[in-house]
Amino acid sequence: MSAIYPVQGAGLGLRRAFIGSLADSAACLSGIDFMEVAPENWIDVGGRFGRRFRQIAEQVPLVCHGLSLNLGGPAPLDEAFLRKVKHFLDTFNVRCYSEHLSYCADDGHLYDLMPIPFTAEAVRYTAARIRRVQDIVGRRMAIENVSYYAAPGQELTELEFINKVLVEADCDLLLDVNNIYVNSINHGYEAETWLKSLPAERIAYSHIAGHYVEAEDLRVDTHGADVIDPVWRLLETAYDHFGVFPTLLERDFNIPPLPTLVREVDRIRQIQSERDFAWGASTGSSFRA
Repeated sequence: MSAIYPVQGAGLGLRRAFIGSLADSAACLSGIDFMEVAPENWIDVGGRFGRRFRQIAEQVPLVCHGLSLNLGGPAPLDEAFLRKVKHFLDTFNVRCYSEHLSYCADDGHLYDLMPIPFTAEAVRYTAARIRRVQDIVGRRMAIENVSYYAAPGQELTELEFINKVLVEADCDLLLDVNNIYVNSINHGYEAETWLKSLPAERIAYSHIAGHYVEAEDLRVDTHGADVIDPVWRLLETAYDHFGVFPTLLERDFNIPPLPTLVREVDRIRQIQSERDFAWGASTGSSFRA
């Protein structure tokens, strides 16, 4: 795995449901290469949860994935909040800051991730807001390709829209493999072809997760189930095409016991190791992740 990435290996999204078990388990911590947190959930948190968070942050590299930045929304960016985010990132030596390529607020919070219209105007608007975020936090950020269920006012394809935003904003990509699979079912495209059309040089790290089957032609991105085999295969395809990159397991609902989560993280690492070994054998290199 290349050293250009902000973290290495296989990670897990940190959730309060298991932070106590994780903080008390050296074995589980040792099986996780990095962890991801939403800054909204941890800024200014004290007490027992704050102590446990700091304990974990001292042992495992962190990345941040925001929930409320509202990159595509009509309301002004919350720059006071962004300054708090910058302080949080600096305090805990966070390796990467990412957000959803979506909007989630207008006059108030919508409590959902809504699709940005795939238009040239929206590219310019969203890219300008991403550049402003990067100026305030003092670092590059990554944007995540999101799951969506409608495309109002569409002028560009989803892929064209994402690639244009990445270039105009000059930011990185948080590659969500499950979202590609979910969208491919819901919108009728070929997932592998779509995946391979993303820019390898902008990938910072990736997500993998489970989802809910609502109907034969409808998948809902819930992060509430085990990762299914077609999504694992799509991750393997991504590694084969782009090379191995850091990958994190997301689980937000129906959270199983911590050892079960760590086994899924181990599966990520095993797939990474197999690809790194194959790459080393083909090039004569002894490098390993």
